[in-house]
Amino acid sequence: MPPAPPAPPARFHTERVEREDLVMFINACFACTGQAEFYGTSGGQAVSIEFLHEYILGNYRRLYARTLAAGINHFNQARIAVNLLATGAETPAPDRREEGSLIAAALRELPPQRALRALRELRERRVNNRRARAVIRGYLAGRPDPAFDAVKYRAHLRALAVHAHLQLPGEIGPFLFEPGRRAPFETPLLERARQARHAKEAIFDLPLTVAEGLAAARGVSREELLRRAAPRMTEGERLRLQRAAGREDVDLAVDLGRAPLTRVALYALSLPEEARRERRDELHAALERAAARALRKSPAALGRVAAVLDRSYSASGSSEKRRRPLAVALGVSYLLRAAAREYRAFWTAPTPDEILVGARGQTDLATPLLDALAWRPDVVVVLSDGFENDPPGAAAEVARCFRARLDPGQRTSIVHINPVFDSERYAPRALGPSIPTVGLRDAEDLPTVLGFARFAEGTAPLAELERYLARRAAALLSRHVRAPGAAEPAADPGPADVAEPAAAADPAEEAPAAALEVP
Repeated sequence: MPPAPPAPPARFHTERVEREDLVMFINACFACTGQAEFYGTSGGQAVSIEFLHEYILGNYRRLYARTLAAGINHFNQARIAVNLLATGAETPAPDRREEGSLIAAALRELPPQRALRALRELRERRVNNRRARAVIRGYLAGRPDPAFDAVKYRAHLRALAVHAHLQLPGEIGPFLFEPGRRAPFETPLLERARQARHAKEAIFDLPLTVAEGLAAARGVSREELLRRAAPRMTEGERLRLQRAAGREDVDLAVDLGRAPLTRVALYALSLPEEARRERRDELHAALERAAARALRKSPAALGRVAAVLDRSYSASGSSEKRRRPLAVALGVSYLLRAAAREYRAFWTAPTPDEILVGARGQTDLATPLLDALAWRPDVVVVLSDGFENDPPGAAAEVARCFRARLDPGQRTSIVHINPVFDSERYAPRALGPSIPTVGLRDAEDLPTVLGFARFAEGTAPLAELERYLARRAAALLSRHVRAPGAAEPAADPGPADVAEPAAAADPAEEAPAAALEVP
């Protein structure tokens, strides 16, 4: 009887556990936003993602910080920044400078409302250490238009100024802390905001989100507000309000040529089918332009690509994320078409025109997957929430048989992209062990998650994942070499680095297709 093979060393098991932990966490950070999904509540999402953050922060702090640069969504970037700042005393001395720089750089790349909300959470958690104050001060100092921020984000700035003991520049301090001031401001926007408390006409010169509250208090109708505020609306506001404005007989011209890919897809899917039919060429061109812009930002060149796209009823999303899974599928289809040398889309229910796609029926992934594999592509991208029920588990069995019988050399790569976080599994729901699963929130982030797919497959070692995160962190920092707040001293944690009680407050090339290389 031959001797039993030697047991693998303990270090092997440790590295495997560490890699699996990190892959699960980053995967969750690609997809989870703490909002309700079709099959899950917002409460379950929040509990699961908070547990993952605490676990990774406590066990892999350096890699947790570097995850800020991994291309994860804004919700989780903000959570990481807050958690790192709240536990600054636990940062090893050699990592302090890099960690502070990553926090500052990540905050500067977040939408301002989310970054300010994250920093304000420090006040709610009574975190007021030296680094937290420096990051708040540096972030506000780097904002391009302090007067606009003071008007649009007044409550956030007031809270942060009190919490971090800030000396605000120019007239910002008096504007925030002297609500009854009658003397005019020299800054035009601040003066218009002061006048708006007394003069109805001044309301229409303010940012829309500020004007909405004042208009309601002064009896200005929403129709009048939207009509007169239209010239100053951002494209995001126009996209968000177009349907409501239409019901009130207000025409908002929406420039689809500047919106991100997923937002354009959401806008298109929000229109009635007849409107989509009439505006088909316009919407198609807008989606193509948005896909091209996304690829200029994150280049990806693929060969022969097939996409299996889920348009079952669960793709309609939830009350908090209406049609988002379907919009991500539509955006991914346009992005892959632009990135691939050859491309074909296989929807779970065939549709003659993607612009008219809707969410309906059961989830049959096996049939379109068979059709996709018969086309012999280099890459098959399956986009689904993972809840396959017609029949259950069929796609995984198709992939297993394909690998075992027809493609043992793995000439064709198969990757499952999931825009939905499963709180019970602490990760996007997988289709089966033979198909690696990666989370995704926005279609334009597809090149990033494809680069991460080889780690989800389980073949890349921990050292390669660590190098990947180190490269991503270096790339993020190179964009913010002198980011304010990034040059915190790498000193040992002292009393100033421990959370203090907050001050009392005054009443947002061609890459090898099968290898799925990092862009």
